[in-house]
Amino acid sequence: MTNPARITVAFDKSTAELLEKISTDAQVSQSEVMRRALKFYNENRPLEDPTTKKKMNAYLDLLLTGEHIILDVDHWLSFLQLLFSSPEKEKFWKEHREIARSHWEQLKTKVRSPEEMLVRLEACNFFRIAKNSAGDFTLVLVSDVSKEFVKIFLEEYFVAMGVKAEIKENLAKLRVTVKPATSNAQLLG
Repeated sequence: MTNPARITVAFDKSTAELLEKISTDAQVSQSEVMRRALKFYNENRPLEDPTTKKKMNAYLDLLLTGEHIILDVDHWLSFLQLLFSSPEKEKFWKEHREIARSHWEQLKTKVRSPEEMLVRLEACNFFRIAKNSAGDFTLVLVSDVSKEFVKIFLEEYFVAMGVKAEIKENLAKLRVTVKPATSNAQLLG
């Protein structure tokens, strides 16, 4: 092993105390704490990108509450295909509409615009967003099978939000056009 490079670093009192605490708690030298911290920082630098940071925050928000799950896309599509052939499908769609409207109540302090809701659903991998212009979006769906599920959810959510939006279907895409607000109380993305 070669001789290590010696580097002098100056810390304020609280940072020095933090280094001491981490070193003591982890039962490693302060040098080892700094080596680990630099490696960790280097490995996680991509998280500093604003878009990545937004997605990570969305994932944390979705998963840490325990109200959401991670589901393989193939399982998701399999459930939807089963749903379409179910004799209970109308009951499901009725409940789906109610859930979409209740999401507005749950999220109204976190999700303040149609664009924020679209970004949140993009983090769930329902689709990828292409922003065409202010208030106009193309949603590229994971599969054509998920189109009705996503469309109904957005229609009901936007109604509960008090937002007028037009949603047009293409093959594996939805085109969402948010209509201009008639009052300043409506926030648009």
